[in-house]
Amino acid sequence: MLIHSASQLLTLAGPPQRGDELGRLGIISDGAVLVKDGVVAEVGTSAELKVRHPDAPWLDAGGKVVMPGLVDSHTHLVWAGDRAREFEMRIQGKTYLEIMTAGGGINATVQATRQASRETLLAQTRARADILLSNGTTTVEAKTGYGLETATELRQLETLLALDQEGPLEIIPTFMGAHAIPPEYQGDADRFTQLICQEMLPVVKQWWADHSAGRPLPFVDVFCEAGAFNLEQSRCILETARQMGFPLKIHADEFEALGGARLAAELGAVSAEHLVKTPPEDIKALAQSQTVAVALPPTPFGLGDPNYTPAKAFLEAGGLLAIASDLNPGPAWCESMQFVIALACRYLRLTPAQAIAAATINAAAAVNRAAQIGSIEPGKQADLLLLDTEDYRHLGYRFGGNLVKTVIKRGQVVLSHPG
Repeated sequence: MLIHSASQLLTLAGPPQRGDELGRLGIISDGAVLVKDGVVAEVGTSAELKVRHPDAPWLDAGGKVVMPGLVDSHTHLVWAGDRAREFEMRIQGKTYLEIMTAGGGINATVQATRQASRETLLAQTRARADILLSNGTTTVEAKTGYGLETATELRQLETLLALDQEGPLEIIPTFMGAHAIPPEYQGDADRFTQLICQEMLPVVKQWWADHSAGRPLPFVDVFCEAGAFNLEQSRCILETARQMGFPLKIHADEFEALGGARLAAELGAVSAEHLVKTPPEDIKALAQSQTVAVALPPTPFGLGDPNYTPAKAFLEAGGLLAIASDLNPGPAWCESMQFVIALACRYLRLTPAQAIAAATINAAAAVNRAAQIGSIEPGKQADLLLLDTEDYRHLGYRFGGNLVKTVIKRGQVVLSHPG
């Protein structure tokens, strides 16, 4: 298939973009891309590629933007139920940690997810996955963490593998048994930490070997935060996971700076996420590493919190910055990476070009997939979007709607909106 006549073909060609390089879109005016066998075969102008490939089936972009599929590198996609009541409580002045202390927050979703049948969990998660795809997300990272017991955590992984197999949305799983301290372990986080290290991680590794058809091990993530896991407990979990061969992620510095970002750099984590309260010295340490800093602007937006990830500081330090939705049933039920881009422009002060790069090639790096997705280059997976606009800056400029006209996954048109 030859996709031609793009007003702007955003290639995002090259490696993930550090520091002041962020925002290099690699625009080809009147661009075209040739797709063969699910991968990008050639990129150039429409005039060039039409001459070279006159017999290829054509897809006319109609003078609109063509760009890589969006990559949502941090979600909690799989859960049951909702927390609408807590939204009302937050409006009335209750803080996130106050709601958690009262038995709400993550543990409220844990109870609903533990009680949900496989069919219910699959149906509710599939509905969210469909909305993600409709809004242009072609690859999504998805964490467990609403089980906090071995059986339910495995059921969440089972759901994610089943949905990935269904497609077309590509799902990259993360095991996050260390998402919160469950009610049965309240006051004894050390004992729950040992359960994760001694029981959950070995069981997950064996279960994955038996059920994943040879896929690489999932990421292991931990919530290093006041009220969740302290720095010592987080280190124990991540070091145990690393010794077992799992790639690492960490939630860090959302409400308090406990040293999680520096720990991520030290252990070679693929990403560190949230990073709202990260101090300058830890920003520098993270920026000097290969760990991707992932900002999640829907979370402070959903909390009504004026504090956002200091994105400019990470860029000034030369770091790798990505953005993601933090899709979850609490403060950030957000299924649109387009809205994440709009928030990043307003509250992280990124330009539209920087936000797009942070949501594609850098987001791919945050899930260890920059060699396969995140840009439009020969040899890469053909995950593409056709937008209903002639100017990429409308991503960021506009919000609340859906600019995606066509979604192409692995070279196949999987969704096309009318109009």
